[in-house]
Amino acid sequence: MNRFRTSSGGRIDRTASLGFTFDGQSYRGYQGDTLASALLANGVHLVGRSFKYHRPRGIVTAGSEEPNALVDIRRDAARVAPNLRATQVELYSGLNALSQNRWPSLNFDVGAANDILGKFFSAGFYYKTFMWPRSAWEKLYEPIIRRAAGLGHSPTLPDPDRYAQIFAHCEVLVVGSGPAGLAAALAASEDPSQRVILCDEQSEMGGSLLHESEAVVDGHTAPIQAMHMLHELRSRPNVTLLPRTTAFGFYPHNLLGLAERVTEHLANPPGHLPRERMWQVRAGRVVFATGSIERPLVFPGNDRPGVMMAEAARQYAVRYGVLPGHRAVIVTAGDSAYRAALDLKARGVTIAAIADLRAAPDGPYVQKAREAGIAIHPGTAVSATSGRLRIRSATLVREGQQTGETLECDCLLMSGGFTPTISLFSQSRGKMRWDETIEAYIPADSVEQERSAGACRGVFDLAGALADGHAAGGGGASPYRVEEMPVGHGAFRGATFHAGDPRKVKAFVDFQNDVTAKDVRLATQEGFRSIEHVKRYTTTGMATDQGRLSNINALAIVSKELKRPETAIGLTTFRPPYSPTTFGNFAGIARGPLFDPVRTTPIHGWAVEHGAKFEDVGIWKRAHFFPRGGEDIHAAVARECRAVRTSVGMFDASTLGKIEVVGPDAAEFVDRLYTNPFKKLAVGSLRYGVMLREDGFVMDDGVIARIAEDRFHITTTTGGAPRVLNHMEDYLQTEWPHLDVWLTSTTEEWAVIAVQGPDARRVIEPLVDGVDLSKEAMPHMTWREGRIAGVPMRLWRVSFTGELGFEINVPASEGRKVWEAVHQAGQSFAITPYGTETMHVLRAEKGYIIVGQETDGTAVPDDVGLTWAVAKKKHDFVGMRSLARPALSASGRKQMVGLLTLEPQTVLEEGAQVVDHMNDPAAPASIPALGHVTSSYRSETLGRSIALALVRNGRARIGETVDIPMPGGRIAATIVDPVFHDKANERLNA
Repeated sequence: MNRFRTSSGGRIDRTASLGFTFDGQSYRGYQGDTLASALLANGVHLVGRSFKYHRPRGIVTAGSEEPNALVDIRRDAARVAPNLRATQVELYSGLNALSQNRWPSLNFDVGAANDILGKFFSAGFYYKTFMWPRSAWEKLYEPIIRRAAGLGHSPTLPDPDRYAQIFAHCEVLVVGSGPAGLAAALAASEDPSQRVILCDEQSEMGGSLLHESEAVVDGHTAPIQAMHMLHELRSRPNVTLLPRTTAFGFYPHNLLGLAERVTEHLANPPGHLPRERMWQVRAGRVVFATGSIERPLVFPGNDRPGVMMAEAARQYAVRYGVLPGHRAVIVTAGDSAYRAALDLKARGVTIAAIADLRAAPDGPYVQKAREAGIAIHPGTAVSATSGRLRIRSATLVREGQQTGETLECDCLLMSGGFTPTISLFSQSRGKMRWDETIEAYIPADSVEQERSAGACRGVFDLAGALADGHAAGGGGASPYRVEEMPVGHGAFRGATFHAGDPRKVKAFVDFQNDVTAKDVRLATQEGFRSIEHVKRYTTTGMATDQGRLSNINALAIVSKELKRPETAIGLTTFRPPYSPTTFGNFAGIARGPLFDPVRTTPIHGWAVEHGAKFEDVGIWKRAHFFPRGGEDIHAAVARECRAVRTSVGMFDASTLGKIEVVGPDAAEFVDRLYTNPFKKLAVGSLRYGVMLREDGFVMDDGVIARIAEDRFHITTTTGGAPRVLNHMEDYLQTEWPHLDVWLTSTTEEWAVIAVQGPDARRVIEPLVDGVDLSKEAMPHMTWREGRIAGVPMRLWRVSFTGELGFEINVPASEGRKVWEAVHQAGQSFAITPYGTETMHVLRAEKGYIIVGQETDGTAVPDDVGLTWAVAKKKHDFVGMRSLARPALSASGRKQMVGLLTLEPQTVLEEGAQVVDHMNDPAAPASIPALGHVTSSYRSETLGRSIALALVRNGRARIGETVDIPMPGGRIAATIVDPVFHDKANERLNA
């Protein structure tokens, strides 16, 4: 069926033929193929165009390190996945793939003109161009750059698929299912009490065992041995196998992120399954068995379609039954390419020659190649290649010579040795060391509970990898009997010798980012010495490649240019994700309405039914105001304010954070966290509390009730509840673990109804049982337990409006019932529901602060008029020592004051700057500003505008005139006391 398919062999299912398309052309492959192997089987090497020069590019590797074969996979208009590696895309019937970064077609790409103009696009050209004229940047340069940037096309329609997330724990997590990984998982799972998870990014587990053609393990061929090992693992109930699962990130304390592709390989995914699944795994120990990546050679023309890694060609031939070409030239620095040559020759590929960079290659595989009649050219490199859309020939040249031999070929296989895959180890903050034997970095000192095994730490032979994995899994002496031929550790790094002009030839170091050897040299000539700076100047090792193919060669070139060892130049940072991971995987179910979940109170439905307009406060929906008869917000708020000041209003305060602090040491704990004293607070009493950060700045505030000697009911700001609970847990667990205290979030357990106004007592009195509401029996800042409308309650006498007030705390399930009962009881008093805007106006009239509005993270209690709330005789509380710092009590600090505009109806803008007064309203703003407006409203009670502000030395400036510069000119205002209404608190204590 395919002209580059072997007649037999491979791990594909030749009875299951699958049709697919690539750039609209129909092809056929088999079940078990990847898109890359199926394209190669059909003779398709040209799969894309390079990022910058738009040069023709082909398949280079067989794994996730593939830099060129990036494709769009389209199931329908909404299911478009760009930038997928063809080497990882499993073939299914009807698969529709498109190449990227070309126009109008892959064979004829207008962008290839960039290759002709390549001398103008050298490394860092974007730092030196587009500088003039400045006006052209926004209208010309930036639009062109944005259109040219990126590969593929992002989908424009919403993703209709589902993404799942799961949290898991295990004693041992093994990443990679090659020989070392399988051996580690088997050894670790011998103990049935140890939960073991084994994950691998490939669809079939087994790693290099799947394409090992000669080695024998325990009397079995390598693929059969892999099958037996996997069968044993599947039989163990304490083992979880996760194929198609990439470990993309290592995070503190052995937390790893795994991305599982659940249905991407299916032609018709069942609707009940997610497309992908994110695993967040906390492991006691981690074993990295991530293998190694074959290193490219840097020679002129090394990027043409048909140029491929030798081990990848071997893998395609043995595992997929696909030949990379019919006539191959091989260039190598080690024996592994000879093994590939023999496997390919055995399957019908003509090996035109092996060019070996070494002067005197020798070894078992080299000898076998000679015996097979393969021409070997020692001390030889590739000096040039030809072919536009696919390689046609390679010119070989001996070191020191200017002319060489040109050989026809349709594929060129290269091998510069193997580089251990240390990305995840690097993410774990482990330290690497340079190994001169394999010419690469390997893991050295660990920070986390992890261990590397096999090729990822430089152990390349099969027997060694199995033994290393067995030991990493907790086993002793290796139980595996291995018969294999030694391959050796030949390697090369940097640019190879050639007969061309180094200033003109294009020998690519980074295929994905179009970085050549001369680009890297240019970076050193420009003065860059650190590899991190060279990386950013040239873009080598950036984007999805992250240097897996290019790092070592780039390091070697810089090292040679600077005449310094690689270890002195540094190593680029490997960052998560290890390979591209979809946004859907990270988002999971958190999209659409669940992206920002809406929290509503038990009374929300009633507010909706009564026409409330809502605002978002933190993650809550709160009634903003209740318009009547076409009122706008100003009219509605004015009416609500009048009602509260003259009769009675009711407000849903259920969103306030609530935390129950319980235990023998509860009073001590609360006393240490708040500035006020709480040890002697009587049961049945309330106290306003201020919470500081360690640096002495106001963090939160709220009212605290002592329920019993060992129990406190603490309220927090609506948005501060999670932060405060975390703060409490942090101190309880790390600073005061000896305190016998339990913390419980009860925010959603209580509905809170604030009844405020002169008639508040008369409204609720008929509904309350078991509580004397008189002024004498229940004064301000006390609470009582009783029943209201037959529902158990905690009744607080507290006010955030400055009026006589009660807050009714009832179980959330009874919240609406009690709300409706209070509303009905208040009809004879014209009770008025009010929203958050009215609450803001009323509290500002009383000079009450809102944390986060009157505070900005740099305010201490004295700045916002809360000196009275800081205990003078307490031994200690969080932030106490910081308050003693001179800077926090020095003159010149901003202090909260009131502002009254000279024009009473002018309402200032919140956030506006406050500056010194000038007689000329059009005068420019003076610098620096004195402060800023924190809150500003029209007060219905006062019949004018009011504002609160933080002003430098504000209390000393009371009576002065200041200006608030606005686009229409300066607005003059007088600094006044921040309490605008009922300074004697007569109404509060009624």
